Formats: sequence, structure tokens, C-alpha cells
Amino acid sequence: MVELRARWDNLLPRSASLADDLVARYVERNRRAYRDQYLTIVLTALDSLIQLSTDPTSVRLAAWFHRAVHEPGGTPPEDAEASARLAEQVLPQYGVPPIRIAEVARLIRLTGDLAAPQPDAYAPPRRDANGDVLLDAVNAILASDPSRYAVHTAEVRRDAGERKAALEHRYEEVRDLLDGHLYRTQLARQRLGQVARLNLESELAGLDSELPAPWRGWQQAALTATATFTAIAAAVVAIAATGASWEIPATRHEAGWPTVALAVLSFFCAPVLFRCARSASQRARLIAGSVLAIALTGLLIAWAQAPRTNEAVGIGLRVPLLISALLLLLVAGAAALVASLLRTRTARFLPARNLGQQLAWLAVPGAVALALLLIVQPLSRNYVLSSNERVESAPRDAGRATPSVLDGGVAWISDSVVGTGAEEAVGTRYGIAIPRPSGVVELLDAATGALRWRYSRSDSDEKPVITATGNGEYVLAQFADVGYLLLDANTGHRKAAWSGRTRDHVIQQAQPLLTGERSGKLHGVDPDGRERWTYESGECTDLGAIATAETVVSFVSHTCDDRPDQMTALDVQSGKQLWTKTSTDTYRRPVVVAGLVVVAEPGGDGDVPAALTAIEPRTGDIRWRWEVPRTWACRTLLNAAGRYLIVVDCPGPSSLENRRTVVTAVDANTGLTAWQTEAPVSPRTKVTVTADGRVVSLTRTAGGCVANVISRTGFRQARLPAAVSCSRDPRAVGNLVLTSGPETMIALR
Repeated sequence: MVELRARWDNLLPRSASLADDLVARYVERNRRAYRDQYLTIVLTALDSLIQLSTDPTSVRLAAWFHRAVHEPGGTPPEDAEASARLAEQVLPQYGVPPIRIAEVARLIRLTGDLAAPQPDAYAPPRRDANGDVLLDAVNAILASDPSRYAVHTAEVRRDAGERKAALEHRYEEVRDLLDGHLYRTQLARQRLGQVARLNLESELAGLDSELPAPWRGWQQAALTATATFTAIAAAVVAIAATGASWEIPATRHEAGWPTVALAVLSFFCAPVLFRCARSASQRARLIAGSVLAIALTGLLIAWAQAPRTNEAVGIGLRVPLLISALLLLLVAGAAALVASLLRTRTARFLPARNLGQQLAWLAVPGAVALALLLIVQPLSRNYVLSSNERVESAPRDAGRATPSVLDGGVAWISDSVVGTGAEEAVGTRYGIAIPRPSGVVELLDAATGALRWRYSRSDSDEKPVITATGNGEYVLAQFADVGYLLLDANTGHRKAAWSGRTRDHVIQQAQPLLTGERSGKLHGVDPDGRERWTYESGECTDLGAIATAETVVSFVSHTCDDRPDQMTALDVQSGKQLWTKTSTDTYRRPVVVAGLVVVAEPGGDGDVPAALTAIEPRTGDIRWRWEVPRTWACRTLLNAAGRYLIVVDCPGPSSLENRRTVVTAVDANTGLTAWQTEAPVSPRTKVTVTADGRVVSLTRTAGGCVANVISRTGFRQARLPAAVSCSRDPRAVGNLVLTSGPETMIALR
């Protein structure tokens, strides 16, 4: 106290009583903070800075008075205002001029806000030499000895009142101080700045450990993690793009270096952006902005250079992958830039990682990985699917086909359908779908043969395999290297595309839709490719299946051991097993007739079964058994026609001399023979069966091509026009019979 009193000497003449009063105020017993040690540090610092002021006496007086009045829990603005009023009341008694008193009061009031200008302020406030010196001296406590600084901060928090509120208030106060310059004069920055910042950062770390704030700083951590991991993701996507083509068909002169360069750049940017996101420097923001600009420029170039699609040229997968990689790099640069700017605005120091920051670093890479799997990959695939497809349609309603009476006339002849024939036609509710080479599916009007729509792909040069599904509402087309696409049978527009995980599945049945795999798996699938269930028959098995509207019946044969074959029924919606039966040999050629599953019982080494057995699919019970005549010798064909099972075979030895075919209709409800007709038709001729049970085949005679019609009423032949190609197989779509011309499709009247 004596040392502090000595500092007043010669400040004001004949003012010893004022000095004693001021010293007494700083050492009074009820004062918890801003005691005499604090004032000593301020005055000591002021001695080293006073030469920078224009009115040293006013500055010194303001330093003595700035905390002369302090109430427990009082804020700096309240203390400064009360102390300024004290100076205005007391100093006139000691002959201090009014002008100096006003300057002293002004300086004291400045100490109510110790925050310094922002580091990056481009328009600093008007210079105030006296105020700068005083405020730097007051802030010298920040650069005091660490032990002394710890005592000071403890006194300030204890003086503030309720502990939690005091900690929170002090935390924000320290953050504000760290976000500024701390000192206004260059001399104070050089002498005090580094030590003061270390003290404040140490205090902030201690406050962070004391405050119940486990999430503090998670935003900054999330941005930093985003900048780092999205750059890595951009590199991964760029590497994936190197294995894809820029356009389809791929050209030999395609340059592969851009994707390699982008991958290298992205890997290099990951650690660089990590450092930029954790720095508030101008250089860090410049680097992050440069990465952002490079990514944006690359996006514009890639978009401008994307191939223009036509029937012969399509967009390759490299285009969306390269664009995705550039977008990810753009996000990485933007996240690093925002993190750097946010750090500048709020604080230059972040405390040690807490729970929120750790969770952010764990969550961001997971979110990036999910984005790659659930956003980048599907969007890239959909971009290629959409860019390479074209739909051409004629505005006409679907016509209804007139059943063929097979009198030798022609109902209609289509336009040119080079590369396809009637045997590949598929019936739908809206017409007749046909596949064509070079990735084309067409739908013909069933009444006129006119083209209703045409779906084509630039990325496929092979003929797709098609089937009707969804009760004829859709055409399911398998395109080589693309997968299964679901087309609306009415408009030709794509409704869905099966993912790569299911595109290699084999269609077991189209209605309801079943797919199988070579690994002994059976899948119940919706038309859009979504799997409802999976059934596994095990290793070393051959698996086949057929389904009714409610039940799937699977046939399993074991290839690696002598275990008996088995038949298992599953619910078509849930895949739940309903029943399982074993047999000595696998049933063959299953067909669904009137809700029953009819199978051929093995009859030995030949293709002729011993009997046909109808099985109730929900229970596994045998409804009836129809014995096949022992005299039959050819491969027995089974077809459903309404409530009848149409059985086609030959009534004698299977030899080249055999020229007869026998057709039998079995009533599916009773298992009894409804009718049987034998005809002089070669059993080796390919046949088709109409919905009303007529068996139709084509034969070339000396007079030309004729249609052989075997039905309940007997056998007859109808001479066909010369345009019909007899070497091509006919196809029945309902009761409409289709044949092929040289480059057309012909519907028989």
C-alpha cells in the first residue's frame, strides 16, 4: 500500500488526502475484486506507455479513478459511470481545471467497454491517444504473471455472484477479448500481446472444462470435417470416374487425365482444407476460395463438354461422376471458407474437443458416405438413364384386337420391324410389345398394327429381352449393360429402373414377378424391382419356381448329394413358407391352370411324363392325377387355356417318320379329358396356343404356307398369303395369332 501511495506523489499538488482516500477505496475489506494489486499493475503498465499520450496527467488521474467505485457484482459500465461522477465531484476541490476534469471523466467512462476493434476491421475508429493508452494500461492485467492473472480472474468471478452465471458471462467476455486485438497501441501489442493471449486462452480452456456445455464448438468441427471428408469423397468419385466412359460407344481418343488430375487435386486438398478451416488468416480464406473457384470452373467446363445424345451416341457414366466429384470439391471448399470466416467472427481459439465436436467428427464422415451411396450413386445412374433414353409416341388410343378366325386372311401388316419377329411379341393391355435391335422397344396397336410408341436407348446396341408384368400394365425390358427397365405399356415412359444389385437376376415368372439367381436364391419382386422377400434353397441346388396369384411353388433338386428333391410353397406377398414335400425326382414343366399348379411326373429317361398332377398351391394336396398314355412318345407340351390344360404330344414312336400330333384338353377342375383331336401335323413343328384352346402351327406345302389349326372341332388348314414367312414361329396373343413377314409383323384374320 505504501508503494501504491508513493505513485501519487507530484500528480496533484496538496492532494495527499485524495490519494489516501483513493488507496483506501482499493484496499477496503468488502472489495472482492479490482484491489490494490490490480491498480499497481495498471499504473506500472501506464508508466511504460504514458509517452504515447497527449495529456499524461489526465490519463494518470483516470487510471487512479477508473475503479475507485466498485460494488460487488457491479458491471464495468456501472463502475466506470460511478467512478467518473466521483472524479467530477472531487477534483474541483483540488483546483483541477474543468477541461481536465471533463477529459478525466471521459477517459474513465471509456473503461466501461474494454473490447478492442476486430482484427480485420478496414475502417478503424478515430485515433484517441489518451484513451488508447489508458485502455491498454487497464488491459495490462491480461499480460500479468500467470499466477497473478489466475488470482485476478478468480476474484472477478467470485465478485460476479452466482457461479454458473459468472462462468458463462466470463466465458463470453474472454471470447470477445480473444476475437479482438487486445491492445490498441503498437507498443502494447509488442510488449504485452503474446503473454495476454496465452493467459486468455488458458483461462478459456479452464472455463470450458468447468461449464456444462458439451456441445460447444460442434459447428466449427462439423465444417472442418465436412471440408476434409468431402474432399476425400471427391477423390474417390473421381477415381471411380476413370473406369467409366465419357460417351457411349466409347472412343479411343477419350482423354483419361482430367479425372486422374481431379483425384490427385482432391486428395491434396483434403489436408490443405483441413488447415484452412482451422485458421482465420487471410491466406487460409484465399486458398479455400481458390479451391471453390477451381471446382466451379471445372463444373462449367464439364457441363459444356458433355456429349450431345442421339440414337448413335449416348452419355457415359463418367459425365455424372465427374460432375459429382466437382460438386463435392465445391462443397469442401465452401465449408472450409465458411469455417475460416466463422472462426474470425466468433473466436480465434476453440477449446479442446468436447462431446459435440467429437460427435461431429464421427457423424460427418458417415453422412458423406451415405451421401455417396444414397445420393451421388443413384443420381449419377438416373442421369445416365434419363439422358440416354428417348420416347416417341403417336397420339392414339389403344385399340382392341379382333380374334383371329384363321380363314387365310390378314387383319393387318405392321410397318417395317427389321430384326424382330412374331415369336418375340409380348401382349399387354394396350397393345403388342416387340423388342428390336440397337436397344429399342416398340408397342403396336393390337387392332391396326400401327406404332403407338417407341422407346430407344443410346447406350445399348443389343436387342432387349422383354416380358409383360403388372397384369399387362407394364413392359419389363432387360437391356444389356443397363439392367431391367419398367416401361408404362400405355405411354412407353420409364416408370422405374432396377438397381445394379438386381439387374443380373433371371426372370422366373412375370406375373406375379419372380426372379432367381444361380446361387440358389429366389426373390419375390415388385414390378419396380423392390424385393419383398428372398428364399434360399442352399448350396449345390437347382431352383425353379412357378406362382399363382397367391402362392409360389418352388422346385429344388440337390446336385452334390443324394438328398431327395423337394417342393416348397411360399406366400407370394410375404415369402412365408406354407408347406414342404419331398419326392424321388423333380417334377417337370410346371404350369398354372385355373389356380392349380400342374406338374409332369417323371416317366423315366424319356421326355414323356408318367402322369400330370394338379396340386393345390396353398395346401400341397393333390387335386387330381391324369395318366399320360403309354403310347405317347414325343416331348409333352403343356399350355393353359382358360380352365383347360392343353396337352400336345405325338401318338406313336418319336421318329422322323412320325407325322401326327395329338392335342388333348384336360378340364382343370375335374382332371377329366374334355376333348382330344389327332391331326396329320409333324410333332416337330413349333406350335402356339390361343386363349380359347386352339393349337396353331405353320407348315410349308407345295402350294405355299398354311396354318394348321387343331381345336375341339377337329383339324383344318388355311392357306396364308405369300407375305407370311413360314420358317418363323407364330405367336398367339390372347386369341390373336401373329406371324412374321420378311421385315414386318402380320396379324392373321
